[in-house]
Amino acid sequence: MQSFRYSLLIILLPLILFTGCNNSKHSDTVNTLISNVKNDFVPDSRVAIFDISAEANSNSVVLKGETTLPEAKQALLDSLRSKEIIFADSIDVLPDVSVGENYFALVNNSAANLRSEPKHSAQLATQAIMGMPLKVLKKQGGWYLVQTPEDYLSWVDGGGIERMTEESYSGWAASEKIIYLETYGFSYSNANRNSEKVSDLVAGSILKLRSGNGSYYNVEYPDGRSGFVHKSEARLLNDWESSISATHESLIETAKTMIGAPYLWGGTSTKGMDCSGFTKTIYFMNGQIIPRDASQQVKAGKLIDSNKDWDKLEVGDLLFFGREATDSRSRAVTHVGMWIGDNKFIHSASNVHISSVDPDSDIYDGFNTGRYLEARRYIDNWDGNIIPTNKMYTTLVEVR
Repeated sequence: MQSFRYSLLIILLPLILFTGCNNSKHSDTVNTLISNVKNDFVPDSRVAIFDISAEANSNSVVLKGETTLPEAKQALLDSLRSKEIIFADSIDVLPDVSVGENYFALVNNSAANLRSEPKHSAQLATQAIMGMPLKVLKKQGGWYLVQTPEDYLSWVDGGGIERMTEESYSGWAASEKIIYLETYGFSYSNANRNSEKVSDLVAGSILKLRSGNGSYYNVEYPDGRSGFVHKSEARLLNDWESSISATHESLIETAKTMIGAPYLWGGTSTKGMDCSGFTKTIYFMNGQIIPRDASQQVKAGKLIDSNKDWDKLEVGDLLFFGREATDSRSRAVTHVGMWIGDNKFIHSASNVHISSVDPDSDIYDGFNTGRYLEARRYIDNWDGNIIPTNKMYTTLVEVR
């Protein structure tokens, strides 16, 4: 009996070894293909997900994980087929089934705090302003993974948003709305500033219009609450969108309304903002949704200068600061401000203030001038992930 078992083992051993080697070879090939697809489709993990792994199973591989990009998944599957690799597809394309049909959402607070992980103690990644549309990707406990109009991914507490079906969302998107234009303010329970407050509002807050008689707009929140906003502090959204544009004058005017606002890491509202949140807010209030972080903003627009030739700059150009590349480390963009002319730029660092690149100025910022990298122009330039504000609601449906 032992002799028979030994003989059987001798016969099967090459097959076992071949299968093991074949699985190992397939695994290496599949992992390489996954890496290649991820590099091609997701150069920035802040705006897209391609979290895929492969497990060997007999003579095939099982693909697991999730992605926000169906085209990336298809590219991977096509690559596997071209290599004649047998596979089982268990890749989920977000939105996940956990969100049901409510895969749209609107921000329901003046500023919703979006975090890097689904917990309040996690880092503040960004903020989303009242009425901003979000794509809901998956649910974990009371938190939702969402994507902003500029594709930024982060987690939000369910209490800060109102989830909707596509039908409900489309109804909201098509409705007449107002946009709040003051740096900070309130809506009220009646057409009277002495009445009870419904909520605070920040620049860029968007609410549905119910009626506009008298001195107040009667507005509706995403969750159905009603309030009144004084007409001197807001405009009809369609009228504002058709009249607004990013000009030298308008950008300076907007930026200066926020002087003194506190620095807040992850902030993009007039309650508090980081450096790129500040430049993002300036441009949002002038008709352009620009990328979220400084290291993303530097990849948009048009390169104007990289040699401290200040005469090349125009009002509204964004200045980027950080660390130049060396043989041992890559370049790092860590700060951004906006040029306002006369050798000055405005930025959020400790608070929003104006600094100068002129060594003889009382407001000379030697630290940032010393680490200047380049300047880019956004006015009349749409290269990169820059979206007109009047496309904010339709873009979300188009990518569905």
